[in-house]
Amino acid sequence: MSPTHIQLLAFAVHEIRLLLGHHLGSGDAPDPAARAAAHLAYALHNQADAALQGGTFDVQQALGTIDAVDRMLGTRFQERLFQVTALPPPTPEPRG
Repeated sequence: MSPTHIQLLAFAVHEIRLLLGHHLGSGDAPDPAARAAAHLAYALHNQADAALQGGTFDVQQALGTIDAVDRMLGTRFQERLFQVTALPPPTPEPRG
């Protein structure tokens, strides 16, 4: 039996996290792109692990995780996600 397309992509996230793990943490990383990629892969590794096992995950929670990376690093991953998918970005929930 072959892996699903989701499992194949999840495996890539899993491996990228392992390969770039040494770029997590210190803001002194010589390569900011590698640091951003490491943080994005780390942020989504639990979702990737769930997909590798054939499970599911909460997409809204994963979007919140990407938003946290964007705020921490000043990246625009979530914005680019919605650009490349041509989907409307989520509407922020009103604060009570």
